[in-house]
Amino acid sequence: MIETRDLEIAAQRYLPRFVFDFVSGGSGQERALRNNSDAFEQIKFIPKTLNGISSPSTSVNVLGKSYCAPFGVAPIGMLGLVRKGAETMLGRAACERNIPMILSTAATQSIEDVAKVAEENFWFQYYPTQLQSLNDSLIKRARDVGCQTLMLTVDTPVPGRRLRDVRNGLQIPPRLTLKTIGQLALRPRWAIERALAGTPELANLGPMSGEAQRSFADTMRLLSAPSMTWEDVAKLREGWHGHLIVKGLLHPDDVLHCVTLGVDGVVLSNHGGRQLDSAIAPTAMLSTCRQVAGDKMTIIVDGGVRSGDDIAKCLALGADLVLIGRPFVYAATVGEQHITGLIDLLVSELENTLSLVGVPIEQLAEVLAQNLGKPS
Repeated sequence: MIETRDLEIAAQRYLPRFVFDFVSGGSGQERALRNNSDAFEQIKFIPKTLNGISSPSTSVNVLGKSYCAPFGVAPIGMLGLVRKGAETMLGRAACERNIPMILSTAATQSIEDVAKVAEENFWFQYYPTQLQSLNDSLIKRARDVGCQTLMLTVDTPVPGRRLRDVRNGLQIPPRLTLKTIGQLALRPRWAIERALAGTPELANLGPMSGEAQRSFADTMRLLSAPSMTWEDVAKLREGWHGHLIVKGLLHPDDVLHCVTLGVDGVVLSNHGGRQLDSAIAPTAMLSTCRQVAGDKMTIIVDGGVRSGDDIAKCLALGADLVLIGRPFVYAATVGEQHITGLIDLLVSELENTLSLVGVPIEQLAEVLAQNLGKPS
């Protein structure tokens, strides 16, 4: 593996099209998906030289815990579609390499199983469902396994229109159609392994799991909370005694609202380009949101990050931590050893960028092209 793109190519060769499309696709015409990656092209560094930065540190302190690198595994739903046990693979690797791993409410392995292997690096991403009893149970289970960081996702009041999934007729649990049978014939290894592993289900959703098949959009609708308001966030802040992160914000007014409510952090995100297709790239809002928040809260960002160089750009713009999704899915698809390999690759790339720009990680903002001519 030379770059993360190699993992994507390997995963595409292994997965049937309807599964690969589920992972790699976005909403609508996929403008937001493309824009997330394209936005990094506009961010440039002005290197400083002769500073002796040959062995830069990549460690960071986030929410009171020291991590070996400034990135983590983003919450990813339905990972069992790509490989059985993918969530625990990611949890083990995150614990071994000391980066955060956020488990999705829509995971195919339980909170308890993944927390056991991820240990102190376990965070839980919470989708408020339409069943209050289930919501209470999810939060209690996260608390009972010792989870210190709860990530409330708020950018899914309704499901995004993911046209690839609609065209493929993706259902949860997956079902066989003439189209999918043809795709499976082209990917016999995945088909055999999937048949032996059994049908993946939403392991944490209790009464919602194991019901009749439904489209993926219908499944996401059950995980949507269209009536949720800031009052609900305030109640959750009051009831959750660990760190509370709100994920799915882009507007600086919303970030400021979180500061007012005493939220510990936010994730600037457009859901990986899978919700509003005309949403701005999160990196484009980083500097503004950092100015609004000051040093009062942790700012995390995701969307389109594919290299250590991308990570450095996010940090320079004001992020404390970066979340990475699809590359970790591709790594889990092709085998557990590739997950630690991906983490090591990203760390190595980040170290290379730091050495070449000539500043330590905490001074990256000083070499951003937009800061040229401004006093440091």
